[in-house]
Amino acid sequence: MTEPLSPLDATFLELEEADPTAHMHIGAIMVFDPVPGGGPPDIDVLREHLGRRLQALPRYRERLSRVTTGGLTWPHWVPDERFEMSAHVGRAALLPPGGEAELLEWAGDFYSVRLDRTRALWEMAVVEGLADGRWALATKTHHCMVDGVGSVDAGQALLDASADPAPAPAPAPGPPGRPRPRETEVATRLVGAPLRALRAGADLALHPHRAKEVLDGARGLVELLVRDELLAAPRTSLNVPLAERRRLATHTVALDDLRRVRTVLGGSVNDVVLALVTAGLRRLLLARGEEPPTGGMRAMVPVNVRAAGDHLALGNQVTSLFVDLPVAGDDALDRYRSVRDEARARKAGRQAAGGRTLIELAGLAPPILHSVVARSLFAARLFNVTVTNVPGPRVALYALGARLRRIIPLVPLAADHALAVAALSYDGDLCLCVNADRASVPDIGEVVRGMADELDVLLGSVGVGA
Repeated sequence: MTEPLSPLDATFLELEEADPTAHMHIGAIMVFDPVPGGGPPDIDVLREHLGRRLQALPRYRERLSRVTTGGLTWPHWVPDERFEMSAHVGRAALLPPGGEAELLEWAGDFYSVRLDRTRALWEMAVVEGLADGRWALATKTHHCMVDGVGSVDAGQALLDASADPAPAPAPAPGPPGRPRPRETEVATRLVGAPLRALRAGADLALHPHRAKEVLDGARGLVELLVRDELLAAPRTSLNVPLAERRRLATHTVALDDLRRVRTVLGGSVNDVVLALVTAGLRRLLLARGEEPPTGGMRAMVPVNVRAAGDHLALGNQVTSLFVDLPVAGDDALDRYRSVRDEARARKAGRQAAGGRTLIELAGLAPPILHSVVARSLFAARLFNVTVTNVPGPRVALYALGARLRRIIPLVPLAADHALAVAALSYDGDLCLCVNADRASVPDIGEVVRGMADELDVLLGSVGVGA
């Protein structure tokens, strides 16, 4: 039995179809020590390793039933009859000396190329030539397949908790499926939207305790729409049409430093991340001679709504908060308190429920109309920049006996959004990766320097560092 895309998953296909410069894939670069014996792994050994592990994730051997959305039904996932591991796992080599600059330059090009929609929507590359014999595994997965949290779960399925793990048991076969006749399948989807609406009403009638949940969602939707129409995000030099190529910059910090700040100043680690991004954006605007907006720049912050037991569940299970970042403030402590209080107010409000309600209502629209709603969910009028923070593995992991040293995350750019920041924690560190349009953000280094300086100031304010 084939599975149709959900409306939210299909959104990321529609965003690409609406703008040829959009690349709606997420990804990560995992940097490893040399394998036992030295250097990177043999490519055939790695492909065989991935082939065994991906048996737990059958979606990675499936493709879309058609390469575009629209019409009266959603594309659905079908087996990729042409699937070959060699078509999805390739090799690349860095120019000497194989440092951070060379890795990020290569990665900018790697992430500037869309995935082939006629195949399974993922790609990996073994990157050789890193300094000290290290190597990297760069991953690229279409956002219609997986969200940030789901990609971390999937990534961990490919990794081991020790350098010499026990053989993994073979996955148990799933229950046999009965394919439905095509006519029945199409008819089911044609009436799916009104049936979903009827089911929602019946569910509310049978479960009155959901009334508050629905009411919160409705109120949150009003809050979200009013914010969009009456308090639109400001226009900045980062909200311009994009070119097709990307550039990356990174900054890695110790998680303990972020915890020290939040312990003394209150809030959460995510609040510290938002404060660092605020400072980076402020520095970039000032370096451009641009007056930072007095009302702040608005960040879209994805929120995971995945159930605790949904490990290895693919698809997108997120909603969003919209947080104003006080880029006009000239004092680091004041900026932090403002971010902390703003994020707290957004979490305590109904915005996340409103965002989810909007997505659910958008899902009732037929595919032929859904793309209009999809574009509005990612419009520059609603937010200026995406900032995502995904908790990653807390302990060291391994692949083929080689220790994983760091993970560089990637979040895509929506149309008219020239910059986005992804944060991901791993083994005591947190990597902030800035993904930017190569043409309009040649000064990406200003963002990284602003984040680094801000953390130094915040640590000094809580009695840490020089």
